[in-house]
Amino acid sequence: MYASRMSNLPPYLFARIDAMKAEQRKKGVDIIDLGVGDPDLATPPHIVEALCTAAKDPKNHHYPDYAGMPAYRSAVAGWYRTRFGVTLDADKEVVALMGSKDGIAHIPEAFVNPGDYVLSPSPGYPVYRTGTLFAEGRIHDLPLLRKNNFLPVLSDIPKDVAKAARILYINYPNNPTGAIAPAEFYREVVDYAAENDVIVVSDNAYSEISFDGYRAPSFLETKGAMDVGIEMHSLSKTYNMTGWRIGMAVGNADVIAGLGRVKTNVDSGVFDAVQHAAITALSGPQDCVQDACRIYQERRDVLVNGLRGLGFDVLVPKATFYVWLPVEDCMTFASRLLTEAGIVATPGVGFGASGEGYVRFAITRPVARIQDAIERIRGMNL
Repeated sequence: MYASRMSNLPPYLFARIDAMKAEQRKKGVDIIDLGVGDPDLATPPHIVEALCTAAKDPKNHHYPDYAGMPAYRSAVAGWYRTRFGVTLDADKEVVALMGSKDGIAHIPEAFVNPGDYVLSPSPGYPVYRTGTLFAEGRIHDLPLLRKNNFLPVLSDIPKDVAKAARILYINYPNNPTGAIAPAEFYREVVDYAAENDVIVVSDNAYSEISFDGYRAPSFLETKGAMDVGIEMHSLSKTYNMTGWRIGMAVGNADVIAGLGRVKTNVDSGVFDAVQHAAITALSGPQDCVQDACRIYQERRDVLVNGLRGLGFDVLVPKATFYVWLPVEDCMTFASRLLTEAGIVATPGVGFGASGEGYVRFAITRPVARIQDAIERIRGMNL
C-alpha cells in the first residue's frame, strides 16, 4: 500500500513515547512528563491579545501571502538586526514558516537530488533525517561526542561524501545535548561550506533560552555566512508559542527562494492573525523572555543538582531547556523510569546512533514536579 520510501522512515519518536505514556496512564500512574520539549509556560498576554484583535478583523480571513506578510518579514529583519546585528533584506532574505520544523522538513526537497548526501548531526532533531529521506537523499551522520564538546569534527567527513553533499545541518544551542558553539566553530563551518559547495542550514530555535549570562549568537553573524547558508528560527520556544506554528528562515537569497518555491506548492502560508501576533512578540518588550529564562534556570539547577546528588555525571547546560544525562543503556533506562517511577524521559538513540548512552530530560515542568522526579529516581534500584 505505502510508497517504498515509507519503509525507510523510523516511527516518529515522540509518537511512540505518547503511546507508552497513554498505557501507563490507563494503569492510573501519575506521570511526570520530562520528555517532549513543549513549554508549560503560557504565551505572554500581550501576544494573545494581539491575536484576538487580529482574528476579529475580516481583512485577515483570507489566504495569506505565501512568503509571509511584508510587515511580518520586516519585523523578523528588525529583530535580527536588534538581536544579532545581522542586516537582512526583508523581501528577499526572509520567508515565514509554520514553525522551524516546516522549513527543516522542506528544504531538502529544493536542493537534494536522489542519492545526494546531507550532513546531519547525531544525535540531532529527527526531522533532519526524515526530511532528507522524503527527498530520497542519503544521510551522513556527524557524531556529537562529549569529548568534542558535542561539536562535529568536519575534517572527519570523507572527501567523497563531502563532494556529494548538498546540505550541512548545524544546531546550537543544541537539541538534545544542550551544548553551545564558539565563534571559531562557525568560522570553520563557513570555510568548509565554501570549499565544498555545501548549503549550511543553521537551526537556531533555542537561541533565546539561555542561562548564566550567556547569549547565543546567530550563525549569520559570521563573515561569509550569508554566502553559504540560511538560519531557521522559531517563536515556539522563545515566546511559548509551540502550538501557534510560526517561525522564519533567513539568509542567502537564493536558498530562501528555493525553500519558498517548495512552500508555495505545498502550503498556503501562515494565518495572518498569527503573523500579527508574531509581530507583537518580536517588536514588543522582551522581559517575558527573560522571565521565562529565569524560571528555566531555576528548574535546570534543581534537576542537575538533584541528579548529581544521586551520583550521575551530568553537565550543566548553558542554553536550551534540556539536560543530557549519560546512562549505560538509554532504552532500558528510559523504560525503567516510566514503568518504575512514572517519569518520561527521551531515550537518546531516538535522536540518532550517537545518542546511545544518554537520555534527555526537558525542564518543562514546575520545580515541585522536578523535585518529585528526583525523589522517585532516588527510590529506584539503580
